[in-house]
Amino acid sequence: MTLSAEDATRLFTLLDELARWSRRFNLTAITADSAMVTHHLLDSLAVSPDLQGTRIADIGTGAGFPGLPLAVVNRTRQFTLVDSSAKKIRFVTHAAGLLALENVTALHARVELMQVETPFDTVIARAFAPIPKLLTAVAPICGPETHVLAMKGRWPGAELEALPAGWRLEHSRELVIPGLDAARCVISLRRG
Repeated sequence: MTLSAEDATRLFTLLDELARWSRRFNLTAITADSAMVTHHLLDSLAVSPDLQGTRIADIGTGAGFPGLPLAVVNRTRQFTLVDSSAKKIRFVTHAAGLLALENVTALHARVELMQVETPFDTVIARAFAPIPKLLTAVAPICGPETHVLAMKGRWPGAELEALPAGWRLEHSRELVIPGLDAARCVISLRRG
């Protein structure tokens, strides 16, 4: 992925602000600059090619990852970042304003209790829950065409064997994150 100078500046501003807020509000355990780049920015951006459609939900977004970096580089898509932690959603709201991200909505909610008129095109989750629990939680915001992207570390074979009825594995791929010596993959699931 090639970033414009403006997008790169926004992404580093996001990390600076995350570090500043984390000193006071403990938003992330990752505090070293180099680790924030690999574990937050690069890890988030690695799934950009997997997004489908224009309406994206990042559930369990925490301090806005992967949603905020993805919103920076995908300005034509609308992102709804959902988390049950009020302090983390306050940060997401602040960061979206600071970065002038008009394509981001921060929502303090539990995804399993959400009701939407129109299902999301893509629902993405990074370290939210095992895949069967993830699919049960996001079911209310998914339609038959929704792509659910589960960002995982090692291959989740046992989780995939326990898929709830009505869900199927669409595709998967290994993610190679520069500077990160750890297994990463993205699993794409759909109803049907």
